[in-house]
Amino acid sequence: MKVGLEVHQQLATGKLFCACPSELTEEVLHRFSRRLRAAQGENRAVDAAAALQASRHLVYQYEATPSDCLVDMDEEPPHPLSGPALDTALTMALLLGARPVDEVEIMRKIVVDGSNTSGFQRTALIATGGSIEAGGRRYGIETICLEEDAARKVGETADGVTYRLDRLGIPLIEIATAPEITNGREAREVAEEIGALLRATGRVRRGIGTIREDLNVSTDGGRRIEIKGVQELRLMHEYADREVHRQQLLLQVRDRLRERSAVVPTPSFRDVTAAVGDLSSGPLAHTADRGHVVLALALPKFAGLLRSFDDSDERLGRELADQARSAGLKGLLHSDELPGHGVPAGSVEAVRAALGLGPEDAFALVVDRSRQRAEAALQRVAARAAAALDGVPGETRDPLPDGRTRFSRPLPGRDRMYPETDVPPVPITSEHLEHLRRHLPERPGTTRARLVREYGLADEVARQLVASGDVDELDQLVRRGRGASLAARLLTQDLPAALGSVGEAPRRPVSLAELDAVLQGSESGRYGKEGIPLVLHHLLTGAPSVEAAVAKAGFTGAALDDLDPLADRVVRGNAAMVRERGEGAFSALMGDLMREVRGRRDGKEVAAALRRAIDRLRAESVP
Repeated sequence: MKVGLEVHQQLATGKLFCACPSELTEEVLHRFSRRLRAAQGENRAVDAAAALQASRHLVYQYEATPSDCLVDMDEEPPHPLSGPALDTALTMALLLGARPVDEVEIMRKIVVDGSNTSGFQRTALIATGGSIEAGGRRYGIETICLEEDAARKVGETADGVTYRLDRLGIPLIEIATAPEITNGREAREVAEEIGALLRATGRVRRGIGTIREDLNVSTDGGRRIEIKGVQELRLMHEYADREVHRQQLLLQVRDRLRERSAVVPTPSFRDVTAAVGDLSSGPLAHTADRGHVVLALALPKFAGLLRSFDDSDERLGRELADQARSAGLKGLLHSDELPGHGVPAGSVEAVRAALGLGPEDAFALVVDRSRQRAEAALQRVAARAAAALDGVPGETRDPLPDGRTRFSRPLPGRDRMYPETDVPPVPITSEHLEHLRRHLPERPGTTRARLVREYGLADEVARQLVASGDVDELDQLVRRGRGASLAARLLTQDLPAALGSVGEAPRRPVSLAELDAVLQGSESGRYGKEGIPLVLHHLLTGAPSVEAAVAKAGFTGAALDDLDPLADRVVRGNAAMVRERGEGAFSALMGDLMREVRGRRDGKEVAAALRRAIDRLRAESVP
């Protein structure tokens, strides 16, 4: 198993080729539509991935927002390359020990899936070489690039896609590792370390979708597969390991096809609408009444090889169905899963007879209102079946939420690249690099050690702070006089918990000054640290100030100086339970007492008061 990693991180430096902000918005100013077609690259050939996308003949609608300008709409030439974005990429190159190029040349990368209004993405090589250490090992860095992000997809139909332009043009740093990672766990460790180094620059965007990873995976006998756009680090090992399993299954299918002396299927299709008959249920139900056509493709020697060998989620039939989906269909049916899906045994035999199939032969069925689209889908299915004779085709795949992946498009190649003529090259001088070297940020490993040494934090807490990019906030809170331990807890536990309790995008952000005031309220005794998440929740949901959030949380009264009377009242109100259960009554009463305290005192103090009250009651009961 070999894994290479590509990390894409958005920068908070404004857009790459204009002065627009790198902020997302839901405000739409106007809309326009375009069609895109594949063009020749610098080698005078059309890229396979671009050709496949162009063959769908989709119409793309774009939503322009306040974060866009004529550059994003491809109605104005791009402005010069963003200096802050370039400096951030060069800083990362120096931190990784890579060699910056002498001159940055902007290239165009053909992309016709609609995510770029121009039909191409601008990208530039910034540095080569370098390395990063993770988990006690050192991994090579092959390239560091700077490119513009694509528009974000907000809607899709069978005939077109709708994109919002606010994300288009946001700078992305792309860091590609050498294929030296050997398992999914290592891939996650390397991704986390690169992410921590990126956040150390202080110029990256934060939040869901601002950093994405591509996994390039291969195994013995297989080919490189690019899993595009992984955002869940916790699933990274599963994507990598499942891809290896998928390739191994496809290699088994190849070997069995060769044992049967299978040949490349002839891409000829037969109309079997009449043979299927008038079905009452399933995807082929009432085909004639709906004006749909059912086409069949013969797959000689494929019988029994379209389903899984080991009851896993991976099977060749799913690979064929993905090809049908890429042509705009919902999927297909194949003979290894029939009879079933509303298709009886009689209809299966009628199709087999119409195709002249033998016992080792299989078939695939597609249904659509457009015969042309159905034939285009079976063309792709036939090509994918032919590729099964060779094992594993190289391709780009999309990650799914359950850890599986799905075919997206063929692997792109050099045929999609050509020079950008509207942006001048940018020389990189030794003086510029020396200036950046003198101002390099603290490395993640150094930062973790400093947090443990200076603030007395546990190593795991230090790792969480570095991984989340909250070290600067911690340093500022400590400089304002807050306790490092409580501030670290707020950043790593309380604030994430409060964000989770909101359930949707918060109505407003919480400033550093407000975080400081929340901590000050706890340290002064107005409420315990258990009350901090509740105050933060009210801030995130619209409270105009910390005082207002404290009032909504119910912490406006005087602090509870003496917990013992309150604990005695709770214990004596449940005296029978205490006498019956003894120490076993503690957990139940602790919940009651915490509700009485309502976060105004820390849990440890409440627990200590409760134990004292229980001991006093039990002592009174002793004769």
